[in-house]
Amino acid sequence: MFDFSWFSDPNAWAALATLTMLEIVLGIDNIVFISILVDRLPPEKRRIGRIIGLGLAMITRLALLAAIKWMMGLKTVLFTIPVAPAFWKMMPEAAQNDGILGITGKGIILLVGGFFLIWKSTKEIHHKLEDAGHSSVTAKASSFAAILVQIALIDIIFSLDSVITAAGMADHLSVMALAIVISVAVMMIAAGPISDFVSRHPSVKMLALSFLILIGTALIAEGLHFEIPKGYIYFAMAFSLGVELLNLRVRSKKPAQAGDDI
Repeated sequence: MFDFSWFSDPNAWAALATLTMLEIVLGIDNIVFISILVDRLPPEKRRIGRIIGLGLAMITRLALLAAIKWMMGLKTVLFTIPVAPAFWKMMPEAAQNDGILGITGKGIILLVGGFFLIWKSTKEIHHKLEDAGHSSVTAKASSFAAILVQIALIDIIFSLDSVITAAGMADHLSVMALAIVISVAVMMIAAGPISDFVSRHPSVKMLALSFLILIGTALIAEGLHFEIPKGYIYFAMAFSLGVELLNLRVRSKKPAQAGDDI
């Protein structure tokens, strides 16, 4: 199944390095989602929750990679829906087919995943606002098993793009699998500090939940064949995070300045 004859091919190594970086970038939203979910677990279970969650992500991606032919079959149109002329400009495919939009298996998965992300993020924001100061109640609200089930479900959604990207960039299945394993290993190392940082700063957690709503909206749009360039999404997320980090820095300096004045 796995062919390692590419070891002497510089192009294959270049593809491995590039694909690994892309897998890490595409996995950032997965880290954010897992970090927010495990934050609802008791502190002693959060680390193991992150590790198992990312382990499930790796297993999911490898399983989808092994079923790559089935993955490509998800692009087959299952049924069609009419689209109003006002939306034709946003959906070139509908415009080309006189207002008829084809829905594929991948589209259905993206639509379900997008709605789930928006629903889950909105629910978490509600808990954050309504249950402020009652962290013990929040921790009891989610069991370890329930968190893992949610992580496993969303891993399938987040893995679609990464696996399809891998299939399009590398010729060898072993290169794709190795890139996925390396990227998940890097994410396991980075997930701890990211999760702790998000947990310590409520405003960053709220921002992360807003990111997930944005990602969910992008998934729904993609499921309807309306492509939002991912560069725009990542730039918006990076810009918002940069502004929030500046705010955190300003807030951290205020107590010290107040002490100096005294």
